[in-house]
Amino acid sequence: MKNVDDLIDSAAELAERGLSKGEIADELNVSRETASWLVERAGGNDTAETAASASTADIHVDWSALGRDSTRLRYAASAMADLLAKEGEEVDLTVGIEKAGAPLATAVAGQLDTDLGTYAPAKHQWEEGDIDEHGGGFSRNFAGIRDRDCYVVDDIITSGTTMRESIDAIRDQGGEPVACVVLVDKRGFDEIDGVPVYSLVDVVRVDRQE
Repeated sequence: MKNVDDLIDSAAELAERGLSKGEIADELNVSRETASWLVERAGGNDTAETAASASTADIHVDWSALGRDSTRLRYAASAMADLLAKEGEEVDLTVGIEKAGAPLATAVAGQLDTDLGTYAPAKHQWEEGDIDEHGGGFSRNFAGIRDRDCYVVDDIITSGTTMRESIDAIRDQGGEPVACVVLVDKRGFDEIDGVPVYSLVDVVRVDRQE
């Protein structure tokens, strides 16, 4: 994807496939507000509400060059695992945030020799308005939390909402997130709710005032 028009076309295609706006945001690595704006633009609508959304800048990150190649993905996961290694060797569970965080977490878990869990965030059900904070959940097809210490893995931090939700969900299950790691952090978090956050790339936007 090279420009906004490409993103609009992709948002339209995903919407036609029945994905929620939250899932579209996840697929395109943009905020929910940006995803909503892209879908509205694809439909030829440009209301005052969507125009207001457009005025809030976002950053699109395309990491498909890593995601489509298992060797590159493994190399990236190795670097992410290296960032987590400083937290010690007692952690035996890695939790990936679905969808894109799950394959990364799988590779990270392999590097660190931990069990694997996955968490589906509430944003996947989001269309408009507030997100039901109880809408997410852990997959029973993977390892359970069971009062364990764990690492949390995702691809992108946009606002921090999904990572914060995941941390809360783990703690609700009696677990304790020791550290989080992502490919790209758009906000430059050092920690979220007391949990250290590591990233391969931090994005800092510079707004020049003339």
